[in-house]
Amino acid sequence: MKRSLFNRRRNGGFTILEVAIAAGVMVMVISSSIIVMQSGFKALDNARKTTLASQITQSEMERIRMLNWTQVSGLPASPGYPTIALTDIFPQNTATEQKVLAEMQATFTATRTVTVLSADPNGLLLITVEVTWKGIDGITHKRSTNTRYCENGLYSYYYTVAS
Repeated sequence: MKRSLFNRRRNGGFTILEVAIAAGVMVMVISSSIIVMQSGFKALDNARKTTLASQITQSEMERIRMLNWTQVSGLPASPGYPTIALTDIFPQNTATEQKVLAEMQATFTATRTVTVLSADPNGLLLITVEVTWKGIDGITHKRSTNTRYCENGLYSYYYTVAS
């Protein structure tokens, strides 16, 4: 019994064209998955650092809120001054905490700006805390929080707005 040419080819294996198409599809799948993973890592890095920056601004605002009017009104009023010491915000009791603090100091820069909004004796101050950092993609990011602080207000502060 003779086998047909079609059956012989079918049992003989894949053609070069079929292998080339399969290889091309695999290259496309692998390269697109790498691109998606890179985007995911950027988003994860941005989310983590945004959370840490928010914690830094909140911690500094809470520290300022605990000051009395004399201490708050005595804060330097020049823009972007002073740079906030992260050692005041993060604990440094253990070796792990010291390592985390060193990484935070290498990554984030936090500044405070105090602006006088009213010449009234019960004055109104605008306090801005800004944190900047560079993401893994090299783009500079910024997170800031503003609060208005007045003497003799409820707990000596007015309200807080995050941005």
